[in-house]
Amino acid sequence: MDMVVDEERHAATAGVDFVERLGPDASATVFAALRDPADLARAAAVSRSWRTLVMAVHLSKILCLRLFPEVSIFTRIEQSATSASSSSNGVNEEDAGSTATATAWENHKREQRVYMRLVHALLSPLLSPHTWQGCIAACIGASSTDNFPEEGIQNTLVPGDHMDDMESYWSSGGQEDPGVPEFLMYKLCSDLCFIDEIRIQPFRAYEQPDHPIYSARYVRVKFGCPKSPLRLEDLVSEDNEGQLTADDNYMWTYTSSEFPMLQENVLQSFKFPRPVLCIGGVVKVEFLGRIQKQVYDDLYYICMAHVQVLGTPLPQELGAAPCEDGIVLKYFPEHEPSRDSGCSRPKWHDIETRIWRALKATGQGIGFNQELLSRLLGPSLSFALDDLSMVKPEEVARPLPSSGLSGIVGD
Repeated sequence: MDMVVDEERHAATAGVDFVERLGPDASATVFAALRDPADLARAAAVSRSWRTLVMAVHLSKILCLRLFPEVSIFTRIEQSATSASSSSNGVNEEDAGSTATATAWENHKREQRVYMRLVHALLSPLLSPHTWQGCIAACIGASSTDNFPEEGIQNTLVPGDHMDDMESYWSSGGQEDPGVPEFLMYKLCSDLCFIDEIRIQPFRAYEQPDHPIYSARYVRVKFGCPKSPLRLEDLVSEDNEGQLTADDNYMWTYTSSEFPMLQENVLQSFKFPRPVLCIGGVVKVEFLGRIQKQVYDDLYYICMAHVQVLGTPLPQELGAAPCEDGIVLKYFPEHEPSRDSGCSRPKWHDIETRIWRALKATGQGIGFNQELLSRLLGPSLSFALDDLSMVKPEEVARPLPSSGLSGIVGD
C-alpha cells in the first residue's frame, strides 16, 4: 500500500492523477482490495480524487461489513446537528452544479467518517482483549419469578450465591414440564457493546435435602434493541418486577447457538466463537431444559446465582436507536474539528467534479460498472448496499479465525 501511495505522490508532482489514468472502474477495483482500515484512511488522505473515490464506492462501509457483518442491520446514520454543520464544507454549487449533488456529497462524507469511527471502535478491543469488563447496567425482567423480590433477577448482579450471610439467587416459577424455558433480560451500559462471553453460576440450595443444583440443560443468548426507549420505571426495582419482557417489544439482532450447561455450582463461561456486537443494549439469556425437581412440591425449577456479560462498551458518541424501517446508527461527537474549510477550498475542475456531476445526471449513484464491482465485492458487498438491511442477523454472524486480529484485517 505504501508503494502505491508513493507512486501516486510521484505521479501527482508530474501532473498525472492515478484515478484519472485508470478510470473509475479499475480504480474502484484496486481500492476495494484494501482490507486494513489504516490503509483506507491513508488512501483517502492522498488526494481529493482518491478521497472522492473512497467515499463514492462506500469503501468504509464495505470494510466495516467485511469485518463486522452485524452492522448490516443499520438502515441509516443520524448525526448531531453540531457535528453535521461543522463538517458541511464539501462541494459548493459552482463545483457540483446543484444543491442536491452537494447534499449527496455531504452524505458520503458523513458515511465515511462514521463508519471509519465505528470500525476503529470495534477493532480496539480486539487489539487489547484484557479490556473486557462487566457490561450489565440494570435488570429488565425475568420470564417468571417464584418469590419477588426475595428471589428476583436483581440478585444475579451480586457475585457468588450469598450476600450478608443470606442466599442470593433468582428462582423461576415451578413447572411440571421440564421443557418449559425461562429467561433473564438485562440492559447494558451502552447502546453498542462488543460482547465476548457470558458467565453464569447456577444456584445450589444448601438449605434443601441433598443440596440440589437448579441448573438448565442449555443456555442461549440474544442481543437486541428496544422498539421504544427504556424508561427508568420499566426496569426492575424493589417495587417493580419488570413489564417489558415480551419479545414483541424488541428487535433481536443476534441469536447464539445453544451452549450446554453443567449441573455445577461454579461460574461457567459461555464464550462466543468471536466477539459479537450487541446493537441496542439489551441481552436476553435463555435457559432451555430443566434438570432439578424441588422435593417439597415435585416441580422443576431453574435458579441462577450470578450472571455476567463481559465485553467492551463502545464510545458514547456512537449509539443505536429504533426507527420505522430498522435501527439507526447514531453519531454524536462532543467536538469534531473541521478538516477543510469551504472558504479556503480552491476552485478545481478535476475527476471529483465529474463524479459528482455524474451522480446528479444519473440520479442513481456513481456511474461505475455495477456488474464488475458486484463480482469483485461479492453479492453481499456490492453496490446495492440498501439490500443489506434485508439480511437476517443469523445469516451474517461468522466466527473470526482463531489466529487473531491478523485474520480479519488481511487475507
